[in-house]
Amino acid sequence: MANAADIGLIMLISIPILLAIGVPISISMGIGSVLAMSTVFTFDRMAITAAQRIFSGVNSFSLLAIPFFVLAGIIMTNGGIARRLIDFAKALIGFIPGALMQTNIVANMLFGSISGSGVAAAAAIGGAIGPQQKDDGYDPAAAAAANIASAPSGMLIPPSNTFIIYSLASGGTSVAALFLAGYIPGILWGLACIIPAMIYAVRAGYKAQGFAKFQENLRVTIDALPALFLIVLIVGGIISGIFTPTEASCIAVVYVLVLSFAYRTITVQMVPGFLLDTAKTTGMIIFMIGISAVMGWIMAYAKIPNIIASSLLGFTDNPILIMIMMNVIMLLLGCVMDPTPAILIFAPIFLPIAMSLGFDPVHFGVIMVFNLSIGTITPPVGPILFVGCRIAKLKIEDVFKPLLMYFLILIAMLIVVTFTPALSLLLPQAAGLIR
Repeated sequence: MANAADIGLIMLISIPILLAIGVPISISMGIGSVLAMSTVFTFDRMAITAAQRIFSGVNSFSLLAIPFFVLAGIIMTNGGIARRLIDFAKALIGFIPGALMQTNIVANMLFGSISGSGVAAAAAIGGAIGPQQKDDGYDPAAAAAANIASAPSGMLIPPSNTFIIYSLASGGTSVAALFLAGYIPGILWGLACIIPAMIYAVRAGYKAQGFAKFQENLRVTIDALPALFLIVLIVGGIISGIFTPTEASCIAVVYVLVLSFAYRTITVQMVPGFLLDTAKTTGMIIFMIGISAVMGWIMAYAKIPNIIASSLLGFTDNPILIMIMMNVIMLLLGCVMDPTPAILIFAPIFLPIAMSLGFDPVHFGVIMVFNLSIGTITPPVGPILFVGCRIAKLKIEDVFKPLLMYFLILIAMLIVVTFTPALSLLLPQAAGLIR
């Protein structure tokens, strides 16, 4: 029977090799886990154990929220809501130099806070505002960088699928508390992105659009109110206990569907296509969760999390250094892994360490999601990076230089969020969700 070192070595070697030859990450994780299990169990027991782990991994009522929030995001992307949010954002922030870049950032925050998807925000908002930026003479790379860097703010501002997954991986941390905890860090993410965009705009000589007339601002605000009300409806309903996050996701679908039909931007014939896209996206996520459950179980069986925790705590007993080390590890993980598998695999490993250092599970969830959100705009995986580049019709190397300033300020903001617990815990404590 293999020991923990052998099991860890098998997974450490097999999974990177499979990824290097182009095998999808979920399949690579599954094969690596099966190879590791084959050193411990007979084939029959291995098959039964793997099946049980997959079933238990996806057998969660909270996970039902994911397909509905995904569907709501897809309907919003096609339902004309993005354009109304862009007009509202322009009314809010059009007086700052580089108005269209700033509008892009604020609109990404608003769209992400409704759809829960950074990828959807980058595609919908970037696709809608990109032609106008081009007509106004904005540098395509700089405009794309602002769109890409600000889109992940929606992964922190609720509703957020990543927080739902963290709740599952952490053993049941309150989704409502996580949703509220993400507000301030998510808003800080967006505000941090405004600074590099403004610096670039001043250097490039982009002018502000000035203040619009009161009547115009009132018109676009009224036009955007139905979409903005969804934030109040969903988050307010969850926090007040009127409905669960899963029920909220269903309400979100009905609301944006009715709203899009009212705007006459979608037709009944388009709905089957939305359902198919939702099934494809959700299928990938749920399959990843099931495979991650197998991988997490074999790692726990071999006591690999305990070994990692002992190694970190044995290296130093300074809580600041340990948290910095975990942040660096999570940043590196975010560069090569999608947030879903990264959370499922490493939350059970790192959370006990963080709690032993006095960190609240809700606060650590925000830290983890913030880290992995930076990874979504970082090569070589970076799904938001790739979507943003595709929307702008640019290569990654074209936007990487203007992205560097955003990386620096976001990492600085990560440090602030990590060592200022009140930013994450203030709202959940005020709502009585945590002590």
